[in-house]
Amino acid sequence: MNKFLLFTLSCVTALVQEAGAQTEFRMGGDISMLSAYESVSTPYYDETGKSVTPLTFMRDDMKMNSMRVRLFVNPTETSSSKTGVIQDLDYVMRLGKRIKEAGMSFMLDFHYSDSWADPSAQSVPASWYTGTLSSTNPSDATLEDSLYSYTKRCLTYLSANGAAPDYVQIGNEVSYGMLWRTSSDKCYTSNSASHSSWKRFARYLNAAGSAVRDVCPSAKIILHIERSGQSGVAKAFFNRMETREVDYDIIGLSYYPFFHGELSSLSTTLSALEESFPDKPVHIVETAYYYQNFPSEADYVTTDTWAATADGQSSFISDLCEELAKHDNVQGLYYWFPEENGNGGSSWSASKVVITKWLNRGLWDNSTHKLNAAAKKLKQFLTLKDAASVTDVKEESSYVSGIYSVTGCRLQSEPAHGVYIKNGKKVVR
Repeated sequence: MNKFLLFTLSCVTALVQEAGAQTEFRMGGDISMLSAYESVSTPYYDETGKSVTPLTFMRDDMKMNSMRVRLFVNPTETSSSKTGVIQDLDYVMRLGKRIKEAGMSFMLDFHYSDSWADPSAQSVPASWYTGTLSSTNPSDATLEDSLYSYTKRCLTYLSANGAAPDYVQIGNEVSYGMLWRTSSDKCYTSNSASHSSWKRFARYLNAAGSAVRDVCPSAKIILHIERSGQSGVAKAFFNRMETREVDYDIIGLSYYPFFHGELSSLSTTLSALEESFPDKPVHIVETAYYYQNFPSEADYVTTDTWAATADGQSSFISDLCEELAKHDNVQGLYYWFPEENGNGGSSWSASKVVITKWLNRGLWDNSTHKLNAAAKKLKQFLTLKDAASVTDVKEESSYVSGIYSVTGCRLQSEPAHGVYIKNGKKVVR
């Protein structure tokens, strides 16, 4: 081997080893309702019927190392309508502090709304405007200021009380923008990147991101969409973010097979994102599957692949972890609402109800309060990702003749832009 080739091989190997050493794979769940369940003494049992403490059990037995919690501006839930919209700043601070004290990383999910924010609803918080909501009230500038000041205030408060987040989602499932005053604010995929709605949205994101950088400079910023089953839409979204120079660190995706299709669709999207954005890790920040009562309104009926049973739920998690292990850019996996455990309390009582509708997707059985078999399958994500990382480092001889991101991820083809390694040489495009 000639000296130059040996030098480039050693440089790339060192780069991959360094990246592998720094990569921290995250696995956990969105446990935003845990405190509410605990407040009414809801029982949690392991698979044998032994009583467990949920947070430490998920850490020690399920090997979760990171937790996600949502935050609403002024939660709108009432005593007659209990849908899980209860997470105000004090609630999140207390739960976030527990997560940090348990030695886990903490992901904060800003909804920037008084109720659920998702692709179909991104309502402006009522306290952020006066009078009648319209296309000009509040103004773009007012919303930017509100985003920055609110984000900064929340992060300052959390940090001062031992709950500084390690990851910050600036918006929840913002595939079509956020803070919609009228339908004209929606960011339709058919619009160009220069369209006013995309320009406005990018300014909002950068306002929120600036607050994160100012208060929690070591935290990673996540942009979260749910188009995991549509690779073209997902790729176009993050291309627009690049065009508008939006500041973020991690791509966040929701993946529910009954909404987004089979694993093959997710795989196509992950590969497209890895090729186009090799410097952006991906976290699956929401996923779940039914262990009973598959819904009739599902977009995709996936019961031929995974039955809506405890065994089917378990198989889904195993299959998902195996698929994610194939994608070097995937560094995080979060199960949504793992703590679901019936309506709340040990028996029916109106005073103990924390949620009125069972989703039947949690990791505890709603009726028996026992752990579902799927719960302990999630640790496969960490073991499979760690094994894949070690294998990549050991395969040193292949690094000279391949194409890699600067974080050591093997690419299928040359990116259209960015910095990458090709045949042992750094390329800037």
